[in-house]
Amino acid sequence: MRILHTMLRVGDLDRSIAFYTDVLGMRLVSRNDFPGGRFTLAFVGYEDGAVASPSAAKTPLIELTHNWDTPSYELGNGFGHIAIEVEDAYATCAAIKARGGKVVREAGPMQHGTTVIAFVEDPDGYRIELIQKHT
Repeated sequence: MRILHTMLRVGDLDRSIAFYTDVLGMRLVSRNDFPGGRFTLAFVGYEDGAVASPSAAKTPLIELTHNWDTPSYELGNGFGHIAIEVEDAYATCAAIKARGGKVVREAGPMQHGTTVIAFVEDPDGYRIELIQKHT
């Protein structure tokens, strides 16, 4: 067994794809419209190379689901965050800010520990934790 993807519902698909690709450096793996159901599924991630389908990806992906008739969602209080390992959390935060991204917790050691973390927020308010790689 393995994790395939995490699904997030988004209000503006193009804005979300731009955030995950342009700001976080992911790649758009696939995008498919389903007119009968009035929704689009886009998969993004750090996958190298072409894949026949999202389930063929070697690394976990994020599925961005856009329901055409729903402009926004309430986040609720059950979802926590997505975590991404980075080489340098400080440099990554600076690069994300330079690309127009929103850093909501600057890089630094986590409370009660030494791991360097930071948090950024996507256009729909979902939190992404950046965890600095241990060397």
